[in-house]
Amino acid sequence: MRDVPRTWLVTGVAGFIGSHLLETLLGLGQRVVGLDNYATGHRHNLDDVQAAVGAEAWSRFTMIEGDIRRFDDCRAACAGVDLVLHQAALGSVPRSLADPITTNEVNISGFLNLLVAARDAQVQRFVYAASSSTYGDHPGLPKVEHAIGNPLSPYAVTKYVNELYAAVFARSYGLQSIGLRYFNVFGPRQDPEGAYAAVVPRWAAAMLRGDAVQINGDGQTSRDFCFVANAVQANLLAATTSNPQALDQVYNVAVGDQTTLNELHALLGEQLAAEQPALQIAAPEYRDFRAGDVRHSRADIGKARERLGYAPTHDIRAGMGVVAAWYSARRPRSA
Repeated sequence: MRDVPRTWLVTGVAGFIGSHLLETLLGLGQRVVGLDNYATGHRHNLDDVQAAVGAEAWSRFTMIEGDIRRFDDCRAACAGVDLVLHQAALGSVPRSLADPITTNEVNISGFLNLLVAARDAQVQRFVYAASSSTYGDHPGLPKVEHAIGNPLSPYAVTKYVNELYAAVFARSYGLQSIGLRYFNVFGPRQDPEGAYAAVVPRWAAAMLRGDAVQINGDGQTSRDFCFVANAVQANLLAATTSNPQALDQVYNVAVGDQTTLNELHALLGEQLAAEQPALQIAAPEYRDFRAGDVRHSRADIGKARERLGYAPTHDIRAGMGVVAAWYSARRPRSA
């Protein structure tokens, strides 16, 4: 990549995963166009990247404040771009249950806008964030890409439709695409605020305040938690692979492990206490199961290993250590 700099579009660039992609690409000497409407992303994430990469690298970044629901914004963002990393979406199962219309507008209409813009701009490849929610009620473990069940939320429907549209554009227009089914990605810059915050940042913030976290159900619900560096690696491999068998496919992006919410609580508490020895970790509070949630999830990452060369660098313990240090460093002084 350093030898052949290209121009990349990262949608959702001010978000959690998008900002990590931006930082890595700029560090590798690439030119990056970013698109974000700041609905769930934050300008301070871009400030963090600018501080991390320095002035020379930052000069290779162009920011477009726009919305994927507007085709003109998508067309402007794709102009002159070689590769697209599409991260922009309205996430969260509960949010989609509360507001399925907006979720559909962003995740399906916005996705289609960007596909058309990418096709028209003749981009070389379109890599997009898919989701493990696509597995729905399929009971099999580990999850393998070819076996999915019925979707359990509007969000899951939208992410499956993304895969269908990408496949159609590959067949109909020759637009190369790769979908990455993320499994519970976590890491620095993940927003702990708001009603739809993900579990790791929300729990980290609560523990650092000395509050008890709330667990939906009995705590035995399990997930394959994936550190953000693994997701970044998968995106870069998908965008640059020369393996023809890797194209126009979807891949699990995870570590191939399974952690219950009770185990997550214990591990995060342990790591935060190591950073903050005086911190008292409160016992969790249990409440009802949450509608639309899958009970257990664990990925088979064999396909990504074989076709993309994907090799996760962080298991949950290694990733949680980075997260604990990051959130502890940003703990309010009054806490």
